[in-house]
Amino acid sequence: MSLEHLANKVAKHALPAVSQEASDIHASAFVADFHCDTLMWRRDLLERSSLGHVDLPRLIEGGMSLQVFAAATNMPLGPTPFDRKSEAWPDYFTFHALTHRWPRATVRSQLQRALYIAGRLHDAAARSGGRLVMIRNLYDLEAVVSARTAQRPVVGGLLALEGAHALEGDLANLRVLHDAGFRMIGLAHFVDNPFAGSANGMVRYGLTPLGRELLREMEQLGIVADLAHASPRTIDDVLQATAKPVLVSHTGIQATCGKGRNLSDGQIRAIAQSGGVIGVAFGKILICGDRMEDIVRSIRHVADLVGDEHVALGSDFDGSVTTPFDARGLPALTQALMDAGYKEEAIRGILGENALTVLQAWLPAR
Repeated sequence: MSLEHLANKVAKHALPAVSQEASDIHASAFVADFHCDTLMWRRDLLERSSLGHVDLPRLIEGGMSLQVFAAATNMPLGPTPFDRKSEAWPDYFTFHALTHRWPRATVRSQLQRALYIAGRLHDAAARSGGRLVMIRNLYDLEAVVSARTAQRPVVGGLLALEGAHALEGDLANLRVLHDAGFRMIGLAHFVDNPFAGSANGMVRYGLTPLGRELLREMEQLGIVADLAHASPRTIDDVLQATAKPVLVSHTGIQATCGKGRNLSDGQIRAIAQSGGVIGVAFGKILICGDRMEDIVRSIRHVADLVGDEHVALGSDFDGSVTTPFDARGLPALTQALMDAGYKEEAIRGILGENALTVLQAWLPAR
């Protein structure tokens, strides 16, 4: 039994039967998911697997148009990184790089871990026969939208860095990561770093002066700022520092699941006021349940509070989580939204059109 078999599970609950109407809406909708951790695991993205939640065959079967693939490079090793009391915990990804036989350079270097994960996505795209294409700019994004309109089985892959730790404190590495194809950066993950405080950090400060410089350079290069895992002060600082719509790629909601890094109503309102979107997670740990209705409950709270135009999908697939379904089950989410009373326009927005508005505001033209 592999470690991933234990880490990434699908709950054994029945999903709603998908009607012809829901199937038709889903087949023609632009469906985008802002976060998965699939590339950290030792399996071929192009091959159907019985493990985890995501591979290209399952993405296509589930009608996915755009999948954001995250590269996490730093996380405390232990059963509860959310509640640790010291920065002294060892780094999980040192252990992960060794046990998953990553290149030797990745054992000590967070930058090399990110570049290795980026290389895996580039390699998969190159071998996919055009079914998986890299998104680096608006031209690439429009090509994926056009493929969806024509109902061709094409998935766009966008690289995201989960935590600015991989820059290793050096802004020059931003260009290195940009050249490797990264177009989204989460400013923090489970620990504070030289750029920004984490919601689970020891100090949980906001943007540092270096972090403000990083944000300015990200805007110039067309790299989306992601506030998932960010400390409350970091969220406030980014909202004040940029005029662009901000993104929280994958999160739960405090009002429906009172966990540490989940968003408060005040934060949801502030993000919506920026024109931003909130990617609702599917994982049990962030939505306090493993049923479809738990996802819909989180979506409904955000939509009722600030409008459905600020809701997106941020599954956290393959992020050591238990979810109600894998990528094949996305049409059932469309059905669940219909059953919850959402109209077609709102469903299309939640599934992916709202995500497009943020990407279009940040990505470079070509």
